[in-house]
Amino acid sequence: MDSVAHNLELEDADLVRLSLDDQDKFSYIINRYQEKLARYLRRLGVSNEEDVKDLLQDIFLKVYLNLNEFDQDLKFSSWIYRIAHNQAISNYRKKQVRPEIHAFPIDNINFDILADDIALDEISDKHLRQELISRGLEKISIKHREILILKFFEDKSYQEISDILKKPSGTVASLLNRAKKSLKNALPENITE
Repeated sequence: MDSVAHNLELEDADLVRLSLDDQDKFSYIINRYQEKLARYLRRLGVSNEEDVKDLLQDIFLKVYLNLNEFDQDLKFSSWIYRIAHNQAISNYRKKQVRPEIHAFPIDNINFDILADDIALDEISDKHLRQELISRGLEKISIKHREILILKFFEDKSYQEISDILKKPSGTVASLLNRAKKSLKNALPENITE
């Protein structure tokens, strides 16, 4: 087995240790998270590919510079998503624009759970349900959009969302409920009746 394939099977904590011992091994972290974080940034509304690339560069630079301070009690994925969250929010503030979400493929099985939670279970056309949810996500606030994306499209647990957003778990649950209501309210009225 070659060393790249072998290292891709390692746990995140192992990759962190390897990177701390040998800075050349940091590329394994980049390889594991680059596509995931790019997808997350796009889902948050970073639509310009140059901005996505710039943000990824900033994220990985921050991760690299702060790797020694990574709290081993946290999941590494939560920590790196928190950095990505902060960079995305900073980018929006710097540009002073409302993030625009563009329809993205919804290929996660949790999509059906979200669709059912916001009363789209009566619509049998999956493509229509996806379109309605994508358009609804465009209309809601970034804080509501982000928590729905983390839960339903990034498949994060309540604890991971708590770590990423720096909110207590109970707050995550109530914020998630408010976000689902906000999304439901953003849909055309005749759809959810």
